Amino acid sequence: MTAYPWLWIVFTVIAAAAQTIRNAMQRELTGTLGTLGATHVRFLFGFPFALVFLAALMLWTGARLPHTGWAFWLWVLQGSAAQIAATALMLAAMGERSFVVTIAYIKTEPIQVAVFGLIFLGDVVTLPMMIAIIVATAGVVIMSTKPGGMVGGIKPTLLGLASGGMFALSAIGYRGAILNLRLPNYMMSATFTLAVGLVVTTAMLSSYLLVRAPGVMPAIMRVWRRSLFAGFMGAFASQFWFLAFALATAASVRTLALVEVLFAQLVARFAFRQRTTAREAVGMALVVAGVVLLITAY
Repeated sequence: MTAYPWLWIVFTVIAAAAQTIRNAMQRELTGTLGTLGATHVRFLFGFPFALVFLAALMLWTGARLPHTGWAFWLWVLQGSAAQIAATALMLAAMGERSFVVTIAYIKTEPIQVAVFGLIFLGDVVTLPMMIAIIVATAGVVIMSTKPGGMVGGIKPTLLGLASGGMFALSAIGYRGAILNLRLPNYMMSATFTLAVGLVVTTAMLSSYLLVRAPGVMPAIMRVWRRSLFAGFMGAFASQFWFLAFALATAASVRTLALVEVLFAQLVARFAFRQRTTAREAVGMALVVAGVVLLITAY
């Protein structure tokens, strides 16, 4: 699909860096909008930028909008519904005392992506790739889990695993939609799917909020200036996630995406002068080793 098979690595790293910035913006908005409102900002203010990306690509390449069948829409609906479900489960995890443990289980997403990718898309994961996925995931779990923090009962474990599973199914759904278009231009496949996916997700979540939490939408609009940049960064990050999905298996992309935790550690270290513990250093080393193994094995 491209003369540069390594491009998915570049796209993934750019997406992870952009997502780190987006997460920082969303955390800033959480105090004003609450967790659910801050989460919706990435969709509500992101989809207009996705439409701009699509229009710009059409003007640049002269490509037309692709024809879609019912299978494409099923994949997109799966991706959107799973993404919303994953967010809801993650919010439920935030209400648990063992939140850090739950986040560690959410980070098992790459392993679940590998399983679901094989089942639903036939994406083959070789033994070296699986070893890389397990090593990198173990590194994130070590970094995310405090000593003695694994004691928390079955509920946080189930919430974390379920949320990671939904995030995995979301990635599979969007990659399935991209592949279903069968376009020779992978950039159009990715950009069109992103635009449709963000519109569908925005419509679904906006409808839910208007019915269940009618005060959230007006609150979002009152801080539209700050929300605009967060929405742009969300769409920008998603654009590169989808470009990567068009070129590589979802398992490879989501494993390499774990470099996001390294970016977060670097920000904490140099921007906030936070010291890196021995446990975090071991986890970072495993993430780096897993990523290097993945790139070598792909």
